[in-house]
Amino acid sequence: MAVASRSPTPDVAKLFLQTLDISSLFVTQEIFESRTHKSETHKTDHFQRIHATTGVPFTSMPFFDDEDRNIHAVSKMGVTSILVGNGVNLKALSQGLSEFSRKSASSSRRV
Repeated sequence: MAVASRSPTPDVAKLFLQTLDISSLFVTQEIFESRTHKSETHKTDHFQRIHATTGVPFTSMPFFDDEDRNIHAVSKMGVTSILVGNGVNLKALSQGLSEFSRKSASSSRRV
């Protein structure tokens, strides 16, 4: 798994992951301060870096986000993108992984 996030407090976001003891689950963490990066910084930049770091194809990446513009931009890369209203909860995770599984199965049948 990887994290791609813009935050006004990236240190707090990283500490939160460590406090939950899940930081080690992420092969890369793209967490940047939103005030120092232009608001035009696109999630696609995060995904390009994640792909370069991990070698994982975009079609093998599920993505959860609460911003419609990010969902549209990243979907064009081939990433399965799931719009969540109030963050990723168990229901959103289950629905998103089901959608990712369906898309993965249908694309493997086309190969």
